[in-house]
Amino acid sequence: MSRASRIAFFPRASPLHAARASIAAAYGCVLALAALITPDPVLLGALLVSVLAAAFGAGVGREISRAARTAALPIILLTVLVNVLVSREGLTVFARLGDWGVLGQVNLTVEAVVFGLVLALRLMVVTLSCLLVVCAANPDELLLAFRRISPRSALTATLTTRLIPVLGADARRLAEAQRCRPDGGARGARGRMAILKATVAGALDRSLDVAAVLEMRGYGTARPARGSRAPLSRHDVAFASSSVAVLLITVYASVAGLGSFSPYPLVSMSVTPALLVAAALLVLVALAPFCDRKGIER
Repeated sequence: MSRASRIAFFPRASPLHAARASIAAAYGCVLALAALITPDPVLLGALLVSVLAAAFGAGVGREISRAARTAALPIILLTVLVNVLVSREGLTVFARLGDWGVLGQVNLTVEAVVFGLVLALRLMVVTLSCLLVVCAANPDELLLAFRRISPRSALTATLTTRLIPVLGADARRLAEAQRCRPDGGARGARGRMAILKATVAGALDRSLDVAAVLEMRGYGTARPARGSRAPLSRHDVAFASSSVAVLLITVYASVAGLGSFSPYPLVSMSVTPALLVAAALLVLVALAPFCDRKGIER
């Protein structure tokens, strides 16, 4: 499988990759948090544009856009379908489907469809922001940063991420060995249960061995690292400032009521010049750090 077809971290020459992993992760998390804070479709659209443009600026646009195309239709359809079936607040009914037993009288309303679309847009922004973090934040650097706070938790997370592929390989080898038996081995649920049982037993034995080795090497007495840390680079400062600005703009727009959106009982939405300015400013401050592309080679 090529790099372009996988959602995973790879070092790239981009400003976001040049920033330290904790700040890159915070940048993506702030975009997701902003989408959870604001209910306004205009600001959500601005956040979606920001996430997609940031992905292309970080060199992971192909991966993120492919994920967006793959996930967009199922997320939108499922979100709208569930909301239309369970919502009872809309007044503009366009279909009456009768009594559905537990669901009661099912009436499909335009307001439920609109709210489902806005909710799907929010879910898209959150999902793509998290994917941006996965592709742009070095997981090893994140674990190292967490080690300064809690060495034991960081060690546990490191071992977990390293042992999961090992356990998966064990399960595949056990399944292959089972198929190579003269009788073909147990099939169906019984065979899968036998493989699961053997894998879990092997995982417990492996974890005990690893724990014993770590205990002998003194990892249980580790203390948070207090060595000198490298100073913040200009990319770190740029993305940290951008994250704070995105969060402040979103909170201010929501608290000040620059725009209004209400799906029930009738769809009501007002788009003011101040809201459009806030949306444009949101995109600008989110993408501003990508303008500095000096010193991004690694």
